[in-house]
Order: sequence, then C-alpha cells, then structure tokens
Amino acid sequence: MPRVPSMSVTLTGAVQTTASHLLRLTLAALTGVLIARTLQPEGRGVYAMIATTGGIAIVIGSLSIGRSQIALWPDGARHRTLTGNGLLLGLILGVVSALVTLAIVVTFVPLTAPHLLVVALLAVPFGVAAVNLNGIALLRSRIGLANRTVVASALVLNVPVLVLAAIGHLTVTAVVVCWTAAIAVPFWLLLGPLGLRAMRVEAALARRQLALSCRYHVGVVASHLLLSADIFLLSALVSPAEVGLYTVGTAFLTFARVPADAVTQIALPRQAIQDERAAGDVTARVLRVNLLISATLVGTLALVSPVLIPLLYGAAFTRSVAPLLLLAPGVIALSLIRPVEQYLVRLGRPMTMTAIAFGALATNLALNAVLIPRWGARGAALSATVSYTAMLAIEVAWFVRAASAGVRELLPQVSDLRSMVSMLSGAGRTPSTATTRQEEDRVVP
Repeated sequence: MPRVPSMSVTLTGAVQTTASHLLRLTLAALTGVLIARTLQPEGRGVYAMIATTGGIAIVIGSLSIGRSQIALWPDGARHRTLTGNGLLLGLILGVVSALVTLAIVVTFVPLTAPHLLVVALLAVPFGVAAVNLNGIALLRSRIGLANRTVVASALVLNVPVLVLAAIGHLTVTAVVVCWTAAIAVPFWLLLGPLGLRAMRVEAALARRQLALSCRYHVGVVASHLLLSADIFLLSALVSPAEVGLYTVGTAFLTFARVPADAVTQIALPRQAIQDERAAGDVTARVLRVNLLISATLVGTLALVSPVLIPLLYGAAFTRSVAPLLLLAPGVIALSLIRPVEQYLVRLGRPMTMTAIAFGALATNLALNAVLIPRWGARGAALSATVSYTAMLAIEVAWFVRAASAGVRELLPQVSDLRSMVSMLSGAGRTPSTATTRQEEDRVVP
C-alpha cells in the first residue's frame, strides 16, 4: 500500500498550493480590473460567456474519469495504467465534447461572437486530458507538479493581457486567445514528469473506468451547471452587462476559496487510502479547517467589498456589491462540498450523488427563473446560496451517517486553529529541491 505523506509535508504542500493559487488569482484580479475597465460590463460578459462555455465543454468531456481514478487508486498495480488511460481517454473525449458543444451552441444559443467560441474549444481536448493527469499528480502527492501547472497557466493567461492593456490593444478576441493557450499549457507540462514512456493503456480497465465514471458523470455535470447556469440565464433573461456585474462579484470572492481548496487537494491522497475509518477522520478534519478558513476570509472580503469593488473596477461595477454579499454564504458552503464528495466517492453510490446534484440544480434553476427577472444578478446570487447550502446539508448528513461521525467533530476546534498557524508559520520555509522531490515521488509505484 502506498505511503501517505507526513503531516509536515502535507502542511508544506498546503502552503505551496495556497501560494500558487494566490498568485494565479492575484494576476487574474489585476487583469480582471483591466478587462472590466477596458471592455466594460458588456465586453466582460461576452468573455465570461465564452470562457464558461469552454469550461462546461471540459467538464462534460472529462466524463468524471477522475472519480474512477480515485475509486481504483488503492490498488497500486493499476497506477501506471490509470495514468495512461487518463491521457488517452482525455484526448478522445475532449475532441468529442468540443464538437458536440459547438454544434449545440451554434444551434440553440445566440452568441455575440461565435468565432471566438471556436477558438476557445480548440483547447478542450488538452484541458480534459490535463484534468485527468492533474488528478493523477494529486493522487501521487506530486503537489509541486500540480502547483507548477497552475502558475504556468496563470502566466500564459494574464501576462499577455497586462501587456496588451498597457499598449492599448486589449480586445475580447485577445483575451479569449490567451484563455485558450492557458487551458492547453498544463497538459504539456504534466506529460513528462508523470512518465509518458512508463504509462500503460489497458482497454479492459478503460471500459471499467468508463462504466464507473458514467454513473458519476451526470451528477458531476449537474454540479458544474449548478455553478454556471446562472450566467447563461442572466444573459438570456437580462443582458450580458448583468453577467459582467455578477462575475465581478463572484471573482472577488474567489480569493476566499484558495486556502480551503489547497487543503482539499492535499487531503485527497489521505482520503483515498484503504482504511475507511482513517479516511473519515481526515475528511472531518478537512471540513473543520475549511469552515474556519472560509468563514474568516469570506467575512473579511464581504466587509471590504463596498469600498474595494468600486475602487478597483470602477463606478460602473458598484452594483456588483449586493450580489457578492448574497453569494457569500454560498461560497462558504462550496468550500465544504468538494472534500465531502471526495470521501463519498469511495462509498460506491454514484446514483445517490447524482440525485443530490440534480436536486440542487433543479432548485437553483427554479429559483433563478423566479428571481433573475425581478432582481437580476442579486436574484442569481441568492438562488446560488440557497442551492449550494441545501446540497452541502444533504451530503454532510450522509457523510456523518456513513463515517459514524458526530456533528461536533465537524465544528472547528483549537487544534484546527493550531494547524492553521503551523501552515502560516511554515510558509516562509521552503524545503530543498531534493527533499521536495523525494517526498513527491515516495508514493509513486
């Protein structure tokens, strides 16, 4: 059985992951300000629609192969084959998804710039394969590798945008091209370090993965639509400008999710071990830490948003503050959903997870249909918070029952605060390259 990294390595990885994602978000925030000021709400809304559509195509094309990788990972003999299958299936499914998405959008969805959607969809096969390979990197505790892809993608997306804005040539087309390149970069960075020559492809295991993943995938797609359907509804029922206002508020809150997402990624190998009791304990601790981190950061951002948003983005985005405040509780809920689902996958109940996701999506769509025509972006934010919170409540109740965990075990404790302090105090201590590499490779079969 592969060994799990020690707690000191876990904390170091969490700090490094947080730093890489904060760098990405800092660059994104800076370019987001420039995009908003240059393109105004309508232009930002067009870009958001293109990027969201490309993101949905990647999610659909992934076919939840990552879920099957988690479920089958405890068998060390399959590691190389899971890696090879993830690469090949990702490229094939990505091509299919890009073509289907293009056909559906051209037929049913009115877009201001359909040619830009074609550009964005070129990256989908590489994006899908990168999702699978990144999942393998995390399962192998190759945290440094995963972080490098985050940083590289952020640089490819944001640096050209900053340069173009500085010289006065920033357009929607330029931003979409940068987004396309940024989606493709992680694929090429992951190939070599994960051992392309050592990868194996096995048709029988691929069929098993597809059979298992398909049972999860409907729910995964529903979960993603839960996060993005409001953008399409805002555009259809109100205007692209309202999408621009809404996405500024959501982007501002994204900073609050970074540390919690880092903790969730680091916890994945511990949640994939054979000992279910130990996996349940890890999950409970991650929920406590994420709740503590997210509540603190979301609350802080909500307090400063009335001043910072108009200051950074301009007076035209003052109306982004109200949706942000209504969405804040939902962002806290989102920081807890992913670690719970990483545990629930091992229970082998894909249809139950799908039903939960569909229930949340149905709730979201029904609320949006009523609230968006009346309140615009505020209605979308309120619908999101209600549906995210309901989904979290159901999944946490399931986790508590399955793991025989007490509700008090999910509430932050003093030891969790000490863990946060340890993470922060270790942020300035970077292990040597040799040590980091050794710890990254220790779980590779």
